[in-house]
Amino acid sequence: MAKPPSRRNKATSAASTDSTSAANSANEDISQQVDPSSATITVSAVEVTELTQEEQSDRLLLERKVERAFFEAGKALAELRDRRLYRSSHRTFEEYCRDRFGHSRRQSYLLMDAAVVFDNLVEICDLFDHKLPTAEGQVRPMTKLEPQEQQEAWLRAVEVAGGKVPTGRIVKDVVQRIMERTQVPNTYQIGEVCQILAKDNPELRGKAGCWAIVSAVNEFSCSVRMWDGEYAVGLQHMKSFNYLPQECQQMQVICDRISRVYSDSLEETVKSLLQSLGKVNRPYLTAVEEKLLKVLESEY
Repeated sequence: MAKPPSRRNKATSAASTDSTSAANSANEDISQQVDPSSATITVSAVEVTELTQEEQSDRLLLERKVERAFFEAGKALAELRDRRLYRSSHRTFEEYCRDRFGHSRRQSYLLMDAAVVFDNLVEICDLFDHKLPTAEGQVRPMTKLEPQEQQEAWLRAVEVAGGKVPTGRIVKDVVQRIMERTQVPNTYQIGEVCQILAKDNPELRGKAGCWAIVSAVNEFSCSVRMWDGEYAVGLQHMKSFNYLPQECQQMQVICDRISRVYSDSLEETVKSLLQSLGKVNRPYLTAVEEKLLKVLESEY
């Protein structure tokens, strides 16, 4: 006599049937899906509101402030230096910039030089024109040129850049061509005494008319010794005194004597006296000047 099928077999059979039905249903759903390549994607439109005239003006003003940040920094640094507003906390401007702003001496003076060039370019560019420099690196190559040549170089660089603000590389290439066109051979010799022409060179502020002794001869500049240190000076900022070799040696001795005494920590009256000796336009000291220098040498 045959046994009746067990409940387990029935359950398995039912589950199998349900699984098959679900699979068929899924296959039917897949077959009815639309080809993804022909599917239509609905994107909600985002309304972009136009700027009002006041907003456009504000945006332009703020953009100019960002672009002129390096110029404003250079102007501020120059005023801090010229008015000696660092003197209550630091002995020198260089120490102040390093501690307060994390600047090397080079960084501070690059910004100040760039501000001078920027001021010069403003004369030929509208303040609200995108053709003004927007970074210190675009201005740096032009610091080697005379003011009129700076303007020429910038206008040419803008033209090369297709009417846009040129990159520092473009400006550098234009400046190099101008320098090659106007190159003057460096005929200075080591030990020669020259007069400093400080016009349009912020780093030489206060040095106009001072004498300096050439310590190294470079392609477009000379390293010179003055009473308060050594400077790199472009040929356009130097003029030879045409002293005789013996007179140049006398000035070398005077320079060494003043340099041994001079320091930023001296009293202002003493520093002023030494600076005045650094501006004499003759290769010797008068009897009174000699006595004053000897007194200072004995004291310091």
